[in-house]
Amino acid sequence: MISKPQPKQLLLSEIFPPIHGGSGRWFYEVYRRLDPGNFLMVVQESSQDTHEIDSHYPHPILRENLHVDKRILSNWTSIRRYQKISGRLRNIVRQHHVSAIHAGRPLHEGLVARWMNIRYGIPYVCFIHGEDINVAMTSRELRILTGSVLANSRRLIANSSYTKGLLMNDWKVHESKIEMIHPGVDTSYFVPPTQELDRPTTWQGKFVILTVGRLQQRKGHDMVLRAIAMLKTTFPELLYVIAGQGEEHDRLTQLTHELGVADITEFVGAIDDESLRSLYRNCDLFVLANRSIGNDVEGFGMVLVEAQSCGKPVIAGKSGGTSDTMDIGESGFVIDCTSPQLLAESIRILIENPEQRKHMGFHARKYTMDNFDWDTLANKAESLFSRLLT
Repeated sequence: MISKPQPKQLLLSEIFPPIHGGSGRWFYEVYRRLDPGNFLMVVQESSQDTHEIDSHYPHPILRENLHVDKRILSNWTSIRRYQKISGRLRNIVRQHHVSAIHAGRPLHEGLVARWMNIRYGIPYVCFIHGEDINVAMTSRELRILTGSVLANSRRLIANSSYTKGLLMNDWKVHESKIEMIHPGVDTSYFVPPTQELDRPTTWQGKFVILTVGRLQQRKGHDMVLRAIAMLKTTFPELLYVIAGQGEEHDRLTQLTHELGVADITEFVGAIDDESLRSLYRNCDLFVLANRSIGNDVEGFGMVLVEAQSCGKPVIAGKSGGTSDTMDIGESGFVIDCTSPQLLAESIRILIENPEQRKHMGFHARKYTMDNFDWDTLANKAESLFSRLLT
């Protein structure tokens, strides 16, 4: 007697390594800790070599072209792309006896999952990141499509209490339908330095403030530049290091010259994980001065968790989901970063109080290990996914 293949739950996500993105890292880290044989990954194809990632992953990875330029249905090009993706997914669902779909976002992965739900009755869950449902509120069609995905999902997985609040208040989703699982960190990799590290020559004798993230307005790099301009005379040892690429690079570079802080600002561009860890471990303070720019909001802030895992105090903007990343007042500060004055004052306090920085860094490490370790989050996700089929 030939036994049937074991049903699999399928992750559908355009964002997945080697493509950069916080949600893709979340998926990669959590799913690889789940029981082999129970999951199938259908993710975006890449021009980069994916053999190393795919061959060592505990679940099968199918690389497909999942990209949709416009996530609406009033455009024929988008409709054809949706049809092509849905047709390919239909074959995968049949071949692998898929029992449930995990959609990486409401649009467009969630919409494809909704069609599979209508056609084959396959239940789905959908991950919600904050900015996705915020942006959907700006368009009547996006709002209708997103609303259908949210209403018909078995569960919605929010990345922060801020995102959960958006679902309940703006989209009228009942609290019982929402699960909250934060992004996390590999606390065995992002570790505090065991001894004084060999800092780069330009960092010697400096008080190093670090920001990591895409160079975009909501990240608030400009507010940090304005804050250090206010502090430069009092604290000539200041150095502001910016890691990341993005559309704001030229404007920020020009701003450093206008403010007279070009000599204490260092742009390091895109970096790999090893260089990222070194930056965290060598800095004195991590700052993400995020603020809301229209509907563009920081849904969580994984970089804040990574920095804390390396034993560093953090400062974040009072916007979006950053409050969930720290033990406020103990491992970091959450402040209004729509102007530089409060930010400059918070930085000044931490420069002048090394014992407070040391205490906050120690507490930050413990807090991340207790609340954001990938193994802990994977256990929570596995419990949720097992309940999906009951």
